[in-house]
Amino acid sequence: MASIRFSHVEKSYGEVSVVKDLDFSVKDGEFMVFVGPSGCGKSTTLRMIAGLESISSGQLWIGDKLANDLQPKDRDIAMVFQSYALYPHMSVFENIAFGLRIRKMEVAEIQRRVMEAATTLGLENLLDRKPKALSGGQRQRVALGRAIVRNPSVFLFDEPLSNLDAELRVQMRSEISKLQRRFNTTTVYVTHDQVEAMTMGHRIAVMRACEGSQTSNLMQCGTPMDLYEQPENVFTARFIGTPHMNILPARVTEDGKEVLVFDTRMPVSASFSLGAQRMRGKDVVLGIRPEHIGVNHEVDWAQSCTVRGVVEMVEPLGHESIVHLKVNDQVITGRLPSQRGLPVAGDSFAMQMKCDAMHLFDPVSEQSLR
Repeated sequence: MASIRFSHVEKSYGEVSVVKDLDFSVKDGEFMVFVGPSGCGKSTTLRMIAGLESISSGQLWIGDKLANDLQPKDRDIAMVFQSYALYPHMSVFENIAFGLRIRKMEVAEIQRRVMEAATTLGLENLLDRKPKALSGGQRQRVALGRAIVRNPSVFLFDEPLSNLDAELRVQMRSEISKLQRRFNTTTVYVTHDQVEAMTMGHRIAVMRACEGSQTSNLMQCGTPMDLYEQPENVFTARFIGTPHMNILPARVTEDGKEVLVFDTRMPVSASFSLGAQRMRGKDVVLGIRPEHIGVNHEVDWAQSCTVRGVVEMVEPLGHESIVHLKVNDQVITGRLPSQRGLPVAGDSFAMQMKCDAMHLFDPVSEQSLR
């Protein structure tokens, strides 16, 4: 196993910056997820770890080795691709064994490792089949098996589940997580799906495409609950969570003790009291998650304020419903238990916002005022 350390790593194509000033570490045995929208540099970062992309500047360390100029074969990594990258003319056994044969491993050891991986992944009855005779989930297991038999120091996954249907994605998420726990191998997993990130990663690195004066692609790195409960910036606040956090224009009162939003006064929560004092009489950005917007008879909050608007849409999800409420020119999203008597589009409707669940951000830097 090995740790991975980025020291001010950058990647540019001519004058175009794709990865900017990455400076953080993946711990030995950790499951780290890179998450972000398309074009944010997460796959490029993964390919730099693999040695498939060169580094423009900075240093990349794998374990105690400076890896900038190491050939991919010398990095002791195994990579699982989005497209599976299986050899169509080879059987499942041959695909799994291919990397071991390239390394001229003894036949008996190849047989042992392949059978062990096949048993782990439930492929023992499919070893004679060709990839075209397999389902998407089975092909993904073969790609996993090819990585497992290598017994590498680092596993790399590049959006491996994006070609699978929703039910199979859930199943494979669980299987990959169990495999990582079993082998305790340092793992870096790339996805644009924040649900995958939240359910799989020990820690998550939230990335954003390089724009203007932005100093780094890395917006925040932390545990799933750290990112959810204490986002450091507006981007992370919006990206993590489904539905995403409501982001609203607001203003701090002159005494710094309340925030005006929708002409409603919300007392500033203790976590943001110092930040609000710095922004007295100034505009701020207020964030509040949908689960902290509800209705009077369903919530038991010590402090809340009422907002009234017109229902734009209701999304019933079975156990709960998502209500989109237009207040002035803003649309806010709240969660209600599914029940009879839910509002419908066009209804005038009042909802409560939980005061001590607010987040405040600087409108210029978009950094948290916590």
